[in-house]
Amino acid sequence: MREKYIEQKLIKAVKATGGLALKFISPGFNGVPDRLILLPGGIIAFAEIKASGSKPRPLQERRHEMLRQLGFKVYVIGDESQIGGMLDEIRAT
Repeated sequence: MREKYIEQKLIKAVKATGGLALKFISPGFNGVPDRLILLPGGIIAFAEIKASGSKPRPLQERRHEMLRQLGFKVYVIGDESQIGGMLDEIRAT
């Protein structure tokens, strides 16, 4: 499955919950996740979108771990079927 397709499905699903899935770009700090997920109630998480079968690069993995150490949820989404479960988990925290 193509990354752009999965990303569009994620944006639509987050919007349906009343949230935002903002493109996350950090100049000078490479490897950050693709999307910043903002849900009602002040809930924040990050999502890295990958084409089916692809994995994050080593720098991306280090950035994900850094964000997790700060207490944020970071998800790697490689298939649209993962989106619902991710949103359920985020809302449950």
